[in-house]
Amino acid sequence: MIVVNGLTKSYGSTDAIRDLSFSVKKGEIVGFLGPNGAGKSTTMRILCGYLPADAGEVRIAGFDIFSQSIKARSRIGYLPENVPLYTEMRVGEYLSYRASLKGVRPRRIAEKVEDALELCNLRHVGRQLIGTLSKGYRQRVGLADALVNEPDILILDEPTIGLDPNQIRDIRNLIKSLATRHTILLSSHILSEVEMTCSRVMILNKGRIVATGTPAELRERTGFPLSGAIHLELLAPESAAAQILSQLPGIASVCALGKNGDWTNLEITPASGDPRVVIFEEIVRQGWKLRELSARETSLEEVFTSLVGPSAKISLAPASLTK
Repeated sequence: MIVVNGLTKSYGSTDAIRDLSFSVKKGEIVGFLGPNGAGKSTTMRILCGYLPADAGEVRIAGFDIFSQSIKARSRIGYLPENVPLYTEMRVGEYLSYRASLKGVRPRRIAEKVEDALELCNLRHVGRQLIGTLSKGYRQRVGLADALVNEPDILILDEPTIGLDPNQIRDIRNLIKSLATRHTILLSSHILSEVEMTCSRVMILNKGRIVATGTPAELRERTGFPLSGAIHLELLAPESAAAQILSQLPGIASVCALGKNGDWTNLEITPASGDPRVVIFEEIVRQGWKLRELSARETSLEEVFTSLVGPSAKISLAPASLTK
């Protein structure tokens, strides 16, 4: 649905983005991440036809955004970071006005507005002035505006910015439900939300994509799939279990934590990768009973910091930008 090849945009002598290439398939929810100044908003504005590019190609649902701008933009619903709303208008009349601007046929405007109100849970405030709504409801109105012409693609720039935890959860669930009808590209600084919402992530730094993949794939490719030690609780002799498990590949050390009744507690520090499968296979081989084998996976925030943080040491080749 979105295909980008060699996209470049400079402001004077500063490159906002340089030779950017990626694609987003139908039905995907893709998170677009990067530090401030990485080029996310510039890229999104070019995709929506609001900014020209210096070089490169962008195709939206098969249409060139530069030479077939009107056709391409008719396939896009865009929610900017700061939602521009007419606060003196009522929710329903604002959406009707926006539908008419977007070329919805007059006889279908009421139907499309009702659909958008229903999808975004706005029906009960449809006759309320936008200026009297909370931040969360204004964000919903902006999303309803993006949806009112039933676009193929939704581009959402910081859709949960400034919302409280309940509002964030509501918007997250709404975005996930929209994936059955729309292809979604969203930018957010709330990495935990991206991890819970998106099927794939692209990380942008200094105008270039440095990594792309599912959160699990990014953990594996950084070499740090787990954050911290593995906790193990099993029915086995403490010293024998510690000695045998410490000799397995991928394990740096095994520390005995004492017993809980008959159960032995061990803390295992991985040397690299995720050795949980190897540990489990050895436990089965020894005939020990297992009650717990747990570890905290590296968060997307930790992966992000390792790639673009001030002390970043990892550089991932963007091997599958069109995955």
